[in-house]
Amino acid sequence: MTARTVVVLDYGSGNLRSAQRALERVGASVTVTPSLEAAAAAAGLVVPGVGAYAACMAGIEALPGSAGRVIGDRVAAGRPVLGICVGMQVLFEAGEEHGVVTKGLGLLPGTVTRLAARRVPHMGWNTVAPPADSVLFAGLPDDTRFYFVHSYAAHEPVPGATLCTHDEPFVAAVERGALSATQFHPEKSGDAGATLLENWLATLG
Repeated sequence: MTARTVVVLDYGSGNLRSAQRALERVGASVTVTPSLEAAAAAAGLVVPGVGAYAACMAGIEALPGSAGRVIGDRVAAGRPVLGICVGMQVLFEAGEEHGVVTKGLGLLPGTVTRLAARRVPHMGWNTVAPPADSVLFAGLPDDTRFYFVHSYAAHEPVPGATLCTHDEPFVAAVERGALSATQFHPEKSGDAGATLLENWLATLG
């Protein structure tokens, strides 16, 4: 596998083709596939996701084999994984929607819950506050905006978290060893998103 070989995991949810195109634009060789063998072998794995937390988890669990184990094994081995939007949310221990709690992959501590904001969903451009040693946000000015569209989020700041505020603070991104994730959509965030994806690709080598 080359250093820039990336698999976008197809489990029936997510902006698969837009993620593929965004990664290809910054130099990745991208395959969109439900194959867990390919997901295990790739230099980088992207877990996308849109819609309901429970539906995304059902799609992940429906893949032949154990997608959760493959994702967890990659992280434990120091092999990069990037979660996007609900693909980030399912990395947490659980998600609560409409009073129903769904178990997540448990790679990050905490539960994803509804935003307590005047306007939900949180849709549009917003700034973020990454930690000083961030790799994902390296080279980006403090006032850089990213594109969000979500009604739920993780709220407890975990180590390596980047925060955003929409009436209340929430976790906009996480960098934890080989595991990276963004609540916003880098593939919809123009030049800023492209820079972030380039920064992530640089960790694959």
